[in-house]
Amino acid sequence: MTHYIVEIETTVAGIPCIVGVTEYSSVAGDCGADSDWDYEGSSECLFDVLDRRGRPAPWLARKLTDEDDSRIQSEIAEYLN
Repeated sequence: MTHYIVEIETTVAGIPCIVGVTEYSSVAGDCGADSDWDYEGSSECLFDVLDRRGRPAPWLARKLTDEDDSRIQSEIAEYLN
């Protein structure tokens, strides 16, 4: 049995893999809010990078760029919302 909320197929540095989401929270936006974070809402998630067989892949996690991380977080938010 897995301890992940969900596992999503994606890529890191162009290499096919899976991310296992361990934590996820989302806050809806508030049109009357003073701060842009409150106005637009936000989400946070933690995930592990896994190979295509679902095994931890620290070698691949080290290749994770800021762009990959941002894209993967968006993919997770889209999947879970």
